[in-house]
Amino acid sequence: ESPYPKTPERIEEGRKIYFEKGQCVTCHSNNGKGVDLPGHAPRDFTDEKWQKSRTDGELMWVLKNGSPGTGMPIRIGAVITEEEGWNVIQFIRAFAGK
Repeated sequence: ESPYPKTPERIEEGRKIYFEKGQCVTCHSNNGKGVDLPGHAPRDFTDEKWQKSRTDGELMWVLKNGSPGTGMPIRIGAVITEEEGWNVIQFIRAFAGK
């Protein structure tokens, strides 16, 4: 679980990272549905079933390790900090209203 409380400020910081420094928008698009790329399609963050089946810890693991077999690269330590990663996760959760 995130060591940080869910707050509007953290969600806003996560939004900024998603669209800027973290470069998440490049593959996951403005609306979180993902862009059409060859190979394994980027995760659709608006999918409520997926949102419910994944823990914040699992999302953090992917940010730290990438996602083998997909185009998802390592973000934490390469582009963003761990705290920024937790903020991005809070923003990603907002795509499905969580």
